[in-house]
Amino acid sequence: MEPRHLEAAHGWAWIKQGYALFIKAPLIWIILLLICVFAAVALSSVPVVGEPLVSLLMPVVLIGLMVGCRALQQGEELELAYLFSGFKQHTAQLVTLGGIALVGQFLIFGLMILAGGKELVAILMSAQPDIDQEVLSQAISGAGISVLVGIALFFLLMMSMQFAPLLVFFNNTTPLQAMQLSLRAFLYNIGPMLVYGLTFFFLAILASLPVMLGWLILLPLVFTSLYASYCDIFPAEKLTGSAPHPN
Repeated sequence: MEPRHLEAAHGWAWIKQGYALFIKAPLIWIILLLICVFAAVALSSVPVVGEPLVSLLMPVVLIGLMVGCRALQQGEELELAYLFSGFKQHTAQLVTLGGIALVGQFLIFGLMILAGGKELVAILMSAQPDIDQEVLSQAISGAGISVLVGIALFFLLMMSMQFAPLLVFFNNTTPLQAMQLSLRAFLYNIGPMLVYGLTFFFLAILASLPVMLGWLILLPLVFTSLYASYCDIFPAEKLTGSAPHPN
């Protein structure tokens, strides 16, 4: 199984296809994402173990949203129970993906410290929302090459993880195979990914203008368009198998 090479225009097509999936059940999508956000915030507030657990479970929860996309694609109704699909199948592999991503983040932070970004890493790992902007600017300016190292490695990790949960769940690949395929899919499709990313950047600006209300649409679109891009890049699996019924 190899990812397709696509033209840049496909990046815009993914957003349109994602919107078509969203508009089939807009209220349920908003409720699903609000549940995910509130659950993540609540779990993150648990001292010591909260944030690592969020990272471990993120691929599992993501699959629930992807199964919902597949259900809509196949003409079924979107149900809240789909959110738990990742806890019923391939759970160990999905949690393993989350673990790899978590370890990868710590390794990147370690390399950034070795490259001279100790103060910046300390700020990033504190996850404090009220960080003084002047302190942050000074930490970035004093970090030197560690900033470039961090950006490059985190981007590489993001590319490897983008399609990995879907490939594990829908294609029965191992976590490492899924990450390799996801990285190749991204590198093969730099053009459409650039169009996709830039379009989302401008949509994010627009969504933030009316008191952030536009994010009620844009946040679900992030996930529905991700599923659309997966189906386009891995077309052999587009209609393979049905969405596991929530019951």
